[in-house]
Amino acid sequence: MKRGAQIRGRTNKSVEIKNKVSIWRRRVILTAALVISGSIIAGIFLQKRFNKPLAVLITEGVSKSVMPAITPHSLAELLALSPADLNHCDIARMNLLCAEGLPGADNLNVEKCLAELDQWAEGIKFETKRNYHHFREDPGYFYNSENFYRMLMIAVVLYEDYQVRYNPKWIESPETIRLGDGFGADSRDILIHGLMGSQHMGTCSSMPVLYIALARRLGYPVKLVTTKAHLFMRWDGSTERFDMDATGKGLNEYNDDHFKQWPFPVTEQDIKDDGYLQSLTAAQELSVFLRIRAFCLREAGRLNEARAAHVAALKLEPNWRGNQVLLAQADQEMAAASVVGPNQNFKDAMQSLQEIDDINRLNRAALGNSGDHFAPNPTPHLPNPK
Repeated sequence: MKRGAQIRGRTNKSVEIKNKVSIWRRRVILTAALVISGSIIAGIFLQKRFNKPLAVLITEGVSKSVMPAITPHSLAELLALSPADLNHCDIARMNLLCAEGLPGADNLNVEKCLAELDQWAEGIKFETKRNYHHFREDPGYFYNSENFYRMLMIAVVLYEDYQVRYNPKWIESPETIRLGDGFGADSRDILIHGLMGSQHMGTCSSMPVLYIALARRLGYPVKLVTTKAHLFMRWDGSTERFDMDATGKGLNEYNDDHFKQWPFPVTEQDIKDDGYLQSLTAAQELSVFLRIRAFCLREAGRLNEARAAHVAALKLEPNWRGNQVLLAQADQEMAAASVVGPNQNFKDAMQSLQEIDDINRLNRAALGNSGDHFAPNPTPHLPNPK
């Protein structure tokens, strides 16, 4: 039974919770000299009260973190892996390798980024344990879910300690949307290396992947999930399941019904044809990342490489309608570009495909006005095939 749908009966709690935890953490900062001794005292208090070590309390129900053992070092090596091998590959490594050679990834150091993620995970682990008494004192505030508390602490630490933010450049209103505004042209906006860079900014294409990469380092059973024009997260454990969005100041917790309507309504046929609302396999995750890569290459006018990315995405997940349609459109774009003169923008010769660009920008407008810090779709939303 899905606890989110059947028991909780609620929509979200984001900034309110973040602010409360933020206040707790600021108080600790103001008493930095007492952190070490205070943590020891709190640990002793909890051990006496619950007759269990603190470390046991915080790790019950969560598997030990074992990072995947297969470590490709290039995109070519990654694409040579079988779907079974991909199950043993770090989601962060897959995402970072998909940035190889893209605009905005000139100085990409995959191993350095992964080492930084490992450090962040250790910081989150420490803060989660140190603040655990707040869950014990008021579990109802966290929906009586220790797992929600854990995920919330990832959001808080990323926001406050590591200054991770949604890139404000891509939060737009309908009147400011224009064609050719450059979204997707910089890979740092749509893949996770932008969140690891000096600015620590991304979008709804990259932020859920960052959260998942950190959650898995902590042993949490968190999956990547798609709906129309959006990526989100799911805690998908043996005893509890709930959906999450975390692209703003806090953590929103939902059930599947929410994502059947937001950011765009989806039908049961859409769910079947495009794999929406399903916890993705590693091969499907990589398929999504390759579509994002293709989007960046298309914006750069590198149509041959964009098509190659779509071919690889379709190979990994041949049943998704979106993969089929995107590859067909890539073929159309290449054919149109081949007959356009050298001084003519190839988009001007493709009026039949203009609707795609229009819908991409309208998606951003809708997401920008949602009241949360969401913006562009991670993969181009396409018209339903006639």
